[in-house]
Amino acid sequence: MTAPRKPQIALTSKAAPFAIRGERAGDVAMREALLDACFGENRHGRTCQRLRDGRAPAAGLALAAVREGKLVGTVRLWHVSAGGRAALVLGPLAVDPACRELGIGAALMHQALAAARARGHAAVILLGDAPYYARFGFTAEKTGELSLPGPFERDRLLAIEFAEGALDGVEGMIVPTGAALPKRRSVRALQAHAA
Repeated sequence: MTAPRKPQIALTSKAAPFAIRGERAGDVAMREALLDACFGENRHGRTCQRLRDGRAPAAGLALAAVREGKLVGTVRLWHVSAGGRAALVLGPLAVDPACRELGIGAALMHQALAAARARGHAAVILLGDAPYYARFGFTAEKTGELSLPGPFERDRLLAIEFAEGALDGVEGMIVPTGAALPKRRSVRALQAHAA
């Protein structure tokens, strides 16, 4: 077991600093409100949501950005099988619209990827804007033969490898493999898994 890490603090010249820390049980309502604000209440029907429904995020890989006591950013990673290979799916990444110029999204990405690598994960996959995620090392180079359980734009299916060759020759459906949440998804159950 590793020692607990101190929250990462990012200082900006424009505003108060923010801290990135592990998601806590008390963050659930704020996280859900932030996701609704960023993606709309119909976000539950999106293709990648099918990989998260009924599953807990990967241990230690649910992060929150907090500024002046308010949750202003979130990112989570989830266990999947990508054509039979163990990987993680990242998402959603969300930042409060009022804080988008502060570098919170980039800080969340860097910390999430560093934590995934440190925990020994070989690859991370996401569905997102290629120009934005390229700066973190994501490409569509090895995802061309992978599919998602629903409609998606092929050029938005991206991946990064931490172990060379982790996604070589992968093909087939990306399916969830993470720990299942109890059937009844009450707020109390969600809070327990966020802790």
